[in-house]
Amino acid sequence: MTTTYLSVRQAAFIGVGSMVGAGIFALLGAAGEVAGAAVWLSFLIAGAVAALQGYSFARLGARYPSAGGLLEYVAKGFGDGHVTGVTAWLTYTANAIVTAMVAVSFGSYASDMFSGGSAGWAKFFAAFVIVAMTVVNVVGSTLVARAQTVIVYVVLGILVLFAVVTLTNMTPDLLAPSGYPPVRDIVSSVALTFFAFLGFGIITFTAKDLAQPSRQLPRAMFLALAIATVIYVAIAVGVFGTLTVGEVISSGGTALAVAAEPSLGTAGYWLMSITAIFATAGATNAGLYPAAGLSDRLAATGQFPPVMARTTGRASNGLLIQAAICLALALLFKLTAIASIGSAVALLIFILVTAAHFRVRADTGASVVMLILAVATAGVVLVTFVLTDLIHAPASMVTLLGVILVSIGLDVAWKRRRVYPASR
Repeated sequence: MTTTYLSVRQAAFIGVGSMVGAGIFALLGAAGEVAGAAVWLSFLIAGAVAALQGYSFARLGARYPSAGGLLEYVAKGFGDGHVTGVTAWLTYTANAIVTAMVAVSFGSYASDMFSGGSAGWAKFFAAFVIVAMTVVNVVGSTLVARAQTVIVYVVLGILVLFAVVTLTNMTPDLLAPSGYPPVRDIVSSVALTFFAFLGFGIITFTAKDLAQPSRQLPRAMFLALAIATVIYVAIAVGVFGTLTVGEVISSGGTALAVAAEPSLGTAGYWLMSITAIFATAGATNAGLYPAAGLSDRLAATGQFPPVMARTTGRASNGLLIQAAICLALALLFKLTAIASIGSAVALLIFILVTAAHFRVRADTGASVVMLILAVATAGVVLVTFVLTDLIHAPASMVTLLGVILVSIGLDVAWKRRRVYPASR
């Protein structure tokens, strides 16, 4: 049977689809409260931080292409002990949280468009997109890539149109540097805007579906980051060049639709709402994608219980379990507060991956300076995030600690059972 591989573009679009999801629609107001009209600078800095992580991931992926993605890299650096196991559970958990949040965003937009904003219908639509995208992933990676390619083309096409319209009609005085807040505030906002780049790590899991992963994976990584950064900066400039900071903040998640209205009228609202539907559906699709390959690889190396790699019909249990977690979170919780936990956990994972890279850099040929910059910048963003956001939200801080402790507990319990199986 002929094997069908992904192209560089398809692999990159899986990452773009995961990045250009709910983040850009929900972040502008929150980031504007901190960075004012300088949000575009915040996105640019966040893109640079992500690119440094991407350099580390691309070097590792070129040397160690695997379905285990970034977890394979941690294992190469730290072995198959507790550091790798805890990182694996953290990755699995963070992915479920972020994917569920994106699905809830899909439900909110769909409910606003089709049912007048009904909370019940919002949950129905959130559950629907999780189930639908699980089915897409069960069918196979080729369908995931094809669906993602269509979604990304639609989303990018509309966002480019939005950027052109707003940039053409913007008021440059609204972006005057004299109105920017202090530099420390702009840096603090990076903790928020970095959330919009978290999805790029998913590209590492496409290695198993690439014909020449050592060459194609780095290209896909940097292509995805470049596309996302350009889109984010252009949108931020367009929105804050069209609306005052106060208007952006008061608009909340509808800032893009409001910014489109002066030029496109009511059509602008519907256009951006449709974009949000496609973007959040694509992010849900891409968020579920790593579950099967990740579970298979980690069960094979003893990090996950064997049940995670087994199948129910054609579906991987690892995928089904993650989909079930996403469904529970989407139906039972409001995830806007928990979304920050996903961001913090992801930053911690990125730091662990690059820390592992130091131990194998002789094999990857990576620059020590670039790796130091990658760890330092991610560390600064994480510390800033904790000190400026989570420290003022005790429930979120407790939840973050809970996610970490549960991941440690799962790893310790499974490995103890594996080494000392129950005798009764």
